[in-house]
Amino acid sequence: MARYRKKPVEVEAMQWDGTAAGAGPIIDWILANGPRAARYNDNPALGQPGICINTLEGTMTATTGDWIIRGVQDEFYPCKPDIFEATYDPA
Repeated sequence: MARYRKKPVEVEAMQWDGTAAGAGPIIDWILANGPRAARYNDNPALGQPGICINTLEGTMTATTGDWIIRGVQDEFYPCKPDIFEATYDPA
């Protein structure tokens, strides 16, 4: 089996604080970068608020503390804080 290392790439990312006010700039950022869908969802049935983002793999929901990343193909997706910290360093 061969081994591979991720290529070093820079991405843009914003961390969500879990508030409706904090969701606004993230949603604006996503919508300003093409025909994508993102919305704030404060449905009590979810147990916590979320930002629903249409990704290449379907709709994903970011929760409080998640990072929202703009990837190398201009796609957006949420990432849990522990994965983000293990994967990314400030540029």
